[in-house]
Amino acid sequence: MDIKTIKAMFDACYQAKRIRDLLPPLPEGVTPSYIHYLDIIECLEKQGSQVKISDISEALHIPRPGVTRTVKEMEDKGYLCKHPSANDGRITYISITPAGKQLSQKYNEHYFNQLAPLLSHISQEDARCTIQTIERFYQVMCERRISIDEGQS
Repeated sequence: MDIKTIKAMFDACYQAKRIRDLLPPLPEGVTPSYIHYLDIIECLEKQGSQVKISDISEALHIPRPGVTRTVKEMEDKGYLCKHPSANDGRITYISITPAGKQLSQKYNEHYFNQLAPLLSHISQEDARCTIQTIERFYQVMCERRISIDEGQS
């Protein structure tokens, strides 16, 4: 890839961040990660899973301590609840409360259902290619931090 294209990729990533900033405002004290967690938990539950911290961590590629912290915040605010496994007291499952379901519906279902027709001119294939490219770009940036002073990694 040439330097001009690399710079264009960074510009596109900046625009992507700005797109996220255009999402509708969240209620006081709710962060975008809450919506993401609710979405992941709902998806895992639809697959028949009883959700644990490790499941969320794996799905989001986020370290467990960060997931634990966010889940605790969400529990304190009434969006999630924890309950111990009946078979193994060391295992704690997480489920969405009615308040969490309401929050998820408002921001996941209603907003994205309204947005879908506006994005209908972007093909599934183009969207998947964009997602895959951004994921690869992110992976490279995470694995290979390059120092300006040294000119090498």
